[in-house]
Amino acid sequence: MSIAAVVVVVLAAILIGAFGIRMSRTTSDFYVASRTVSPLWNASAIGGEYLSAASFLGIAGLLITYGADMLWLPVGWTGGYLVLLVLVSAPLRRSGAYTLPDFAEARLESMAVRRASSVLVVLIGWFYLMPQFQSAGLVFRTVTGAPEWAGGLVVAGVVAANVLSGGMRSITFVQAFQYWLKLTALAVPLVFMLLAWRSDGFPGLPPGDPWALPLHGREHPLYETYSLILATFLGTMGLPHVLVRFYTNPDGRAARRTTVVVLTLLGAFYLMPAIYGYLGRVYGLPATDTVVLTLPGRLVGGMGGDLLTALITAGAFAAFLSTSSGLTVSVAGVIAQDILRGGVRSFRVATILAVVVPFALAGTARSLPVATVVGLAFAVAASSFCPLLVLGIWWRRLTTVGAMSGLLLGGGLACTAVLATITGGPDTGWMGALLSQPAAWTVPISFAVMVVVSLLTPSRVPPGVARTMVRLHTPERLNVDRGDWRPRSL
Repeated sequence: MSIAAVVVVVLAAILIGAFGIRMSRTTSDFYVASRTVSPLWNASAIGGEYLSAASFLGIAGLLITYGADMLWLPVGWTGGYLVLLVLVSAPLRRSGAYTLPDFAEARLESMAVRRASSVLVVLIGWFYLMPQFQSAGLVFRTVTGAPEWAGGLVVAGVVAANVLSGGMRSITFVQAFQYWLKLTALAVPLVFMLLAWRSDGFPGLPPGDPWALPLHGREHPLYETYSLILATFLGTMGLPHVLVRFYTNPDGRAARRTTVVVLTLLGAFYLMPAIYGYLGRVYGLPATDTVVLTLPGRLVGGMGGDLLTALITAGAFAAFLSTSSGLTVSVAGVIAQDILRGGVRSFRVATILAVVVPFALAGTARSLPVATVVGLAFAVAASSFCPLLVLGIWWRRLTTVGAMSGLLLGGGLACTAVLATITGGPDTGWMGALLSQPAAWTVPISFAVMVVVSLLTPSRVPPGVARTMVRLHTPERLNVDRGDWRPRSL
């Protein structure tokens, strides 16, 4: 039944994506769905791509391992959208950009900053794609016994087919469907498991179990917790596959409405993985990312447990497909514009590169909990694009040299820490904590470098900054001169 569920989800993704092919003809269709996506539809698509393997499987696994401290993951991943709503969403939509490098070029008027941003977008996308393929392999092996690479290959193939055929317009339909599938896949089994828990007499944690106590189970829990909070709250605004969706809204007001709806949808979803983690701890399940898959069989059992497991398996594959689709579009868009010649043909070639590289890396990198690897991608985003966006939108004195210095130093240090962690660097002591949770020191460094270097180089403020600020902050309903900048791919 689980295999059948995977087949159904894959076929549904292909068929719904095919529906978007008929509507995808222009470059704007492929990159930003011609900026015509409504707030509710867009919010569902954002929920579909944002709720990755880390959300669907990883939170429950880390909760069993480390306890209540890991509740900061869903809190941070949801709260990050509040920061995005207040500081970024509407001005970013008004910028007229397709991608984060487009925004960097428009604000700083520098091709060097654009190229640095392009490299970081690709790296963040690949860091985020790796755990999707690894988790797909883990789930596929659990339900079929196939080699781990087989599940990743299925996800990579379906994602490439959808993105190649219809770009952003095509995957918008797919991701919106997959959000509601994932919500259903967790909610329905949870109802039956709570009924089974009730029939068991509501068993709880044994006396003295430290699971519910904060700041325990790790060598440096205080540092790692605060670093995790910083990465998740600030990293959301720097995720390229999240930001590219705001470019699909008709205007800045619609972008803000989309963010409010996203907060509601994420809040509804993130209530459930925490309950799965608690029940897994109560019933003594192994502390792995497969706890969500094995819990229905443990509590319900029989044919009912098999059916519920199949439904959860379908939701897990929907998580892999939707997140991988969004990441592939954002990475392919940057590769097509900044490395290739731009246009639909280049976008399709870039899609292959965007999928093949992380799939290959997923088979060679050290196996880590999926939520841990995704958290590392958040740390890189928080250390690079968060300072660039916040200062670029709200501080007119940001200079080209300051932005470039902060991107290279903050983003470079975070990338180095991530690579050291996933390739088997130190995982104990202070060095292990600093490398596995780098946001607490890389984010302040990036902000400080951008501000200090900008103050030291006032002559490098972009000459068109006044017009750019008007474009970013003036509501669309006011008839003002916003400037004539447009992405070079138009």
